[in-house]
Amino acid sequence: MDRIAVTGGYRLEGSLVISGAKNAALPLMCAGLLTENTLTLSNLPHLADIKTLKELIEGHGASTTVEDEGKNLGEGQVISFKTPVITNTVAPYDIVRKMRASILVLGPLLARTGEATVSLPGGCAIGNRPIDLHLKGFEAMGANIELEEGYVRAVTPGGRLKGGTVVFPTVSVGATENILMAATLAEGTTVIENAAREPEITDLANCLIAMGAHISGLGTRTLTVEGVKSLNGAEYAVMPDRIEAGSYAIAAAMTRGELELVGENLMDVMTGTVGALKEAGIEFTKTDHGVIAKLGTDKIKGINVTTQPFPGFSTDMQAQVMAMMTICDSASVINETIFENRFMHVPELTRMGADITMHGSTAIIRGVDQLLGAPVMATDLRASMSLVLAGLVADRQTFVNRIYHLDRGYERLVEKLSNVGAHISRDAGMGI
Repeated sequence: MDRIAVTGGYRLEGSLVISGAKNAALPLMCAGLLTENTLTLSNLPHLADIKTLKELIEGHGASTTVEDEGKNLGEGQVISFKTPVITNTVAPYDIVRKMRASILVLGPLLARTGEATVSLPGGCAIGNRPIDLHLKGFEAMGANIELEEGYVRAVTPGGRLKGGTVVFPTVSVGATENILMAATLAEGTTVIENAAREPEITDLANCLIAMGAHISGLGTRTLTVEGVKSLNGAEYAVMPDRIEAGSYAIAAAMTRGELELVGENLMDVMTGTVGALKEAGIEFTKTDHGVIAKLGTDKIKGINVTTQPFPGFSTDMQAQVMAMMTICDSASVINETIFENRFMHVPELTRMGADITMHGSTAIIRGVDQLLGAPVMATDLRASMSLVLAGLVADRQTFVNRIYHLDRGYERLVEKLSNVGAHISRDAGMGI
């Protein structure tokens, strides 16, 4: 396996293009299964998850055309999807096991054909993430669900889902996306209560509306969908990645640098994250192309944060903020309320000299003067980025192993950081 080598102590400065959001791109790609016409998506990041989902969608009968814009680093690719006929309603284990977002083909397949068989999903090992909310939502719309031999088998009597009221007992981004897509082709009106409000949900809804769907309540806890018999094709640009933007803002602050993060409406989609980062002392200044991020204080300030659904502080930023807090001016407290296993980066940061104490789902971080480079092991996508961030300010070299997680969520990270002054490289075949 490859590894990343980082030599700390270098200030980051310059302009960095924020890629299209992976968490927005994946459901948008699945939406291509809802229509027999062409859905063209631009600003898709070059990531392993995009490639995996493209392969899965092609297995259901989609033909795809890829155009790599190749203008500037991070500006993404254009992929067109056309599925005149769903030729296969089975999503196999060999593909679905690679990432959890594969479950998002269930809604489009069920809505389009009246049946779907999808393997239970895989992804990062950050905790128990059952899909029961997805399944109960489909049952509320008239689907019959069976679980057998690791697969979900869903069938709609009569061939078409029925509109209904879907009430989520807890907020779920994936379940909201799956039900939202399915509801666009259901018979009648579907009301989704306690819907997730993440910007990626709104991005998906806007794309579906461009395809002819009737959706109201965008950005609220209640989404109402008037089903239509068919959807059209469309052209749609994926929103910028708010998690990537927040991660690089932290990189600027930790290295006492200054980065212009290039992307549309970054401050709007980073709600929740921006509040916490500002409290830590990071300043944001809007520009014509995005936003400038830099540390506005003598030292990073300790903060207390609790992960929450949007518009609260995102669990996907928890590991990166923890890395920043390891060198803050005092003590910080991070409460993780979304995933029970999302502190697996703590032992690795501790290997680098961080002072972190764990109490169940709470981490207490006491800032130290200097982190020390060390061999560390990535355990999930965001943990990987936290270790890279720590390496940027550590004394001597840090070697981050198992970086295949990074390939799933950060487009060309080594190239981007190298271009703004980081001493970072990727060693082929050196990892463990």
